[in-house]
Amino acid sequence: MLKTRFAPSPSGLLHLGNIYSALQCEAWAKSNKAQMILRIEDVDFHRCKTEFSQQIMDDLAWLGIHFDGEPSFQQQRLDLYQEALDKLIAMDVLYPCFCSRKEIQSVATANPILDNYPRTCLALPPNEVLNLKKKKPFSWRLDTQKVAQLMGWKEAWIDANDRLQSFDVADVGDVIIGRKDIQYSYHLSVVVDDAQQGISHVIRGEDLRSSTPVHRLLQLLLGYESPVYIHHALLVDEQGARLAKSKYSTPLQLLRQQGLSADDVLERISKVSL
Repeated sequence: MLKTRFAPSPSGLLHLGNIYSALQCEAWAKSNKAQMILRIEDVDFHRCKTEFSQQIMDDLAWLGIHFDGEPSFQQQRLDLYQEALDKLIAMDVLYPCFCSRKEIQSVATANPILDNYPRTCLALPPNEVLNLKKKKPFSWRLDTQKVAQLMGWKEAWIDANDRLQSFDVADVGDVIIGRKDIQYSYHLSVVVDDAQQGISHVIRGEDLRSSTPVHRLLQLLLGYESPVYIHHALLVDEQGARLAKSKYSTPLQLLRQQGLSADDVLERISKVSL
């Protein structure tokens, strides 16, 4: 069964860039007679808010974007993420990291990899690790050197044209899989969700292309099938900057309050630069 998902994070309200992504998912689902589900990615309980989740669902319904089944919420699936995290720990492909963000920034290298953490905590003696675990919060990092030794130094993911997109495992870097603040990283939760929900195709923005090798490695380690990945272009503003919550792009809620209709919004999206 072909199946995709639109997976917004309720850390803010939908803007035109989010809606464009939802429309890309919907167009693909319709053209391929596939299912499309809505997944609210609210695993980051510090930043995500219930009122944003509700507004997102209301905005999507107002636009006429419909989904198969009821929406799912990551906060209701934490046991699945813990199970996956425990499995990776037992496989000895993760190691604890006690470094603060400030400490990491002071020693990080300039290598062009997703996470350029210099593996500081991997060199700690076992006794020191045990003592630090009792005193300090820590995250779990992926030991990409060990993963490469287990699986090979080259891996690949499949794109929309059934082409293999190869990458060097070492270039992924020792990314955080278990966060010290919310316990589960975006990378872990999304990989578990895609597998558990039977997602065959992931349609998402070009800005998430760099995350795809991480997700592929986790799928291999956890024994999951890998979906096909389609990375679409991003909407940009008049200055050429991509639309994003972090840049306070105009939320759909405000456009609705200004009196725009759903058709007005869709027309505006069609005129925004790609």
